[in-house]
Amino acid sequence: MKHGKLGARGRIGALVASLAVVSLVASACSSSDGGSDAATGTESAAETTAEESAASEDPIRIGISLPLTGDFSQPGGEAQKGYNAWAAVTNANGGLLGRQVELVVLDDASSQEQVVTDYNRLINEEKVDLLLGTFSSLLNYPASAVAENNEMVLIAPAGGSPKIFEQNFKYYFFAQQATAPNQANPFVATIAALPDDQKPKTAAYAIQDDPFAAPVIESMQAQLEAMGVETVYSEMYPPETTNFQPLASAIAAAKPDLVAQGAVFEDGVNLVKSMIQVGFSPNILFQTSAPSNGAQFTDAIGTGNQDGIFYAVSWSEKAPTPGNAEFLAEYEAQNGPGIPAEDAADAYAAAEVLAAAVTATGGLDNPTIMEWLHANPVTTILGELSWDEIGRPQGEFLLAQWQGDTVNIVAPAIAATTDSITMPKPAWK
Repeated sequence: MKHGKLGARGRIGALVASLAVVSLVASACSSSDGGSDAATGTESAAETTAEESAASEDPIRIGISLPLTGDFSQPGGEAQKGYNAWAAVTNANGGLLGRQVELVVLDDASSQEQVVTDYNRLINEEKVDLLLGTFSSLLNYPASAVAENNEMVLIAPAGGSPKIFEQNFKYYFFAQQATAPNQANPFVATIAALPDDQKPKTAAYAIQDDPFAAPVIESMQAQLEAMGVETVYSEMYPPETTNFQPLASAIAAAKPDLVAQGAVFEDGVNLVKSMIQVGFSPNILFQTSAPSNGAQFTDAIGTGNQDGIFYAVSWSEKAPTPGNAEFLAEYEAQNGPGIPAEDAADAYAAAEVLAAAVTATGGLDNPTIMEWLHANPVTTILGELSWDEIGRPQGEFLLAQWQGDTVNIVAPAIAATTDSITMPKPAWK
């Protein structure tokens, strides 16, 4: 079994970089003229009283930093579409607390340093009333520290890395069903339930050195190995990797029954294209995130090649959850026909969580909102979400599979949109 030593060093480097960014967060918060440093007696946006907010006729301003450029621009742009859809639906239905909502969006350029600058600016200069999270665990890690230091709730549509929750913050909430190590549990359960003659005997793992993608596949690998599935290849690669021919060739040489990849988007596309080029098609293929991007994914890998690919997902356009039809209609009105990417739905749900807490508490006091969210579930287009004392969600993801040109939920049974599973994966087109 091959282990990615460069990947291990990359994780250490990322941790050091993140810790350095968090130290900048503390410095920025304490030195800002508009910050919430108790020693100086300055007032933060979080100290606005519910009475003052309710009496105001101004819009409720919600600050968001998103990666609209840089490595995460594709999912970051989809998250913006989800937030925009929620704002339009909310304002059409009378707003929050009888006031319209205004989104104040800054571009963090996929940079940990810039996301710190953005959220400090939103809080201390833009004087926003509320916050919503950016995309990815990598960016929400430092963003969560800014929010915590300013006692402002940060509800993230993407950011379930275990490292975030090691900080034991009270104001950070991940608005999906489960954290990264639990994302692949429905897939593992599906494999375990297969007849013995259909269960994979060998597996290969390709993992981006990413704080969300890596824990998903590492947890899956441990569970499948405990089940008796032999690991014949395991490699962690840097996020900046563009040439996947060596990885695909090594996987092909190992001839695994199952391939699992911890991928964001471009790397998922590139590994599939490379496996097609080397002529290797596994019986079972699982990827994180990448297949959830709908037509962008299928167009990139070649129409038809998506058939049979599994991925864990938080949302389905077919789900009868409250508000889902309204989200789909507004998304189409703003962006044209097509199924929204999961990242757009997750952002919409994160905003739903914030709105529910504001409505339930009757104001914009962030400490009150924080306490309410720790104690109460919220119904969203993803289903019901709830959190523990440090903002970890307490549910289960869905297992999706591309079947022809459509996506079906195949597990758990209560949420399934079909009773059939495509296995083995059809050959590449």
